Formats: sequence, structure tokens, C-alpha cells
Amino acid sequence: MVFYMKKLLLIGAVMTAGLISSNAMAAGDAAAGKAKAGVCAGCHGAAGISATGMWPNLAGQKAAYTIKQLKAFKDGTRKDPTMSPMATPLSDEDMVNLAAYYASLK
Repeated sequence: MVFYMKKLLLIGAVMTAGLISSNAMAAGDAAAGKAKAGVCAGCHGAAGISATGMWPNLAGQKAAYTIKQLKAFKDGTRKDPTMSPMATPLSDEDMVNLAAYYASLK
């Protein structure tokens, strides 16, 4: 019984640490994201508003969603001939910063 309690406490501590670091990462640096977003503007617009319906608007998108999609393009879970190669060189920090930037826009 004591073994299982210790195991549960350890699992809880690991999960809590993961949530804290995830929340800290989700905050991101919008200024750094803006600096990195130049290449995104070609399709998604300078302010995250696409000029056509062909590409989605990124302005105002929730950061967690943007991060999830960029990671999916990078790891191949989601495939797109344009986005997959664009996401591949992005670091986790880049993704978080880009997401913070687009989330900050109206």
C-alpha cells in the first residue's frame, strides 16, 4: 500500500511539474514571435489576416492550438506540402513565441 501511495505522489509531482512548464511555455514572447513571423506573412498576412480564403487567419488564434498544429506539421502527424517544411526547422521555443504573437493580435 505504501509503495502505491509513493508511486501516486511521484506521478502527481511529475504531472504538476509538466503543467507548470507547459503553462510557462504557453506564455511565450510575442515580440520574438513577431520577429520570426516574417516568413508566415507571405500566406497568412502581415497581421495574421490572410488576403484570401486559401490560407487561414492566425490573428487571435489560441496559442495552444497554434502550438499543437505547428508541432503536428513538424512531426508529420499533420501533412501539408507548404506548412510541413515551414514547421520543420522551428524549435519548441519558436513555436511558442509565434503562437504568443498571433494570439496577441485581433
